[in-house]
Amino acid sequence: MANSTMPSTLPAPKSLRHRPAGEVVLGVDTHRDAHVASVLSLTGAVLATDEFRATAAGYRDLLKWATRSGAVRRAGAEGTGSYGASLTRYLLAQGVDVFDVNWMDRADRRRRGKSDPLDAQNAARAVLSGRACARAKSGDGPVQIARMYKLTKASAVKARTQTINQLKAVLVTADPALREEVAGLGNAELFRTCARFPDTSSREGVGEESVLQATRITLRLLASRIGRLSEQIREIDAHLARLVKCHAPQLLDVVGIGPDTAVTLLITMGDNPERQANAALHRIVFTRLRVDQRTQDYYERRIKEGKTRREIVRCLKRYAVREVFHLVKQPQPLPRS
Repeated sequence: MANSTMPSTLPAPKSLRHRPAGEVVLGVDTHRDAHVASVLSLTGAVLATDEFRATAAGYRDLLKWATRSGAVRRAGAEGTGSYGASLTRYLLAQGVDVFDVNWMDRADRRRRGKSDPLDAQNAARAVLSGRACARAKSGDGPVQIARMYKLTKASAVKARTQTINQLKAVLVTADPALREEVAGLGNAELFRTCARFPDTSSREGVGEESVLQATRITLRLLASRIGRLSEQIREIDAHLARLVKCHAPQLLDVVGIGPDTAVTLLITMGDNPERQANAALHRIVFTRLRVDQRTQDYYERRIKEGKTRREIVRCLKRYAVREVFHLVKQPQPLPRS
């Protein structure tokens, strides 16, 4: 519900308050709990400013309130990928073009200080002037799904790497007999062995626990954590593989592209087709150098011609761009159940 304590900056005459007069532009300064919105005429006059809750009902109230001043076809908003993401999805679903405004007029801020109504007005002015030209992402299709899965996987991989490093650091200072017990084991077998160490702490009296026992318990707990994180990563990988097979199966037919690389391409190219997914290209090229005979032959031929490894990799990336990027199309939203 609109906050009645914040009056409109420039209220319309009483006879016109409920009679929309042409197109208007909406500007929104977004926050966690509430959004401040301003409606401007096409000539830049501020018609109304108010505050709304950041809830589903609040979004409906905001748009209904804005349309009292005119037809709302365009809106500018701060934080369309964070605090304003839900509002952005709602406005897009209602046919409003939303533009991302990640900056505000610094001169105004220096002169007048931080002001949510001013920021909302400037968001609308950015749309009117054409300065805000980046359309907000809908955030409701497979690209957004892939982005969430990749975020989850990245944090799990980072946490697993940190835990592995901690486990190995504990082993460095462990009792020599314990180090010899696990010496020569590969990572997988090392983690399984440590995870099987028994918990003997409950068998001993208070104060009788030894450093060796504490070390074994620590290694067991760290190895168990590694196992749980590995299981999470495998689960996320399965979700990513299904997503790619559903929305971009053509990418999996290209040599050097697996589900993870395909997802990276979907995220990078799905929303921003003019950008190059350098990390994905790097993986494609070096996978081909390992498994693809044509790529290996090309590499050897160019080496004999005096080209450096860096130059050859750059050429291979250009070939990958031509071969792969035309396959990446804007994915379709998942079918609704």
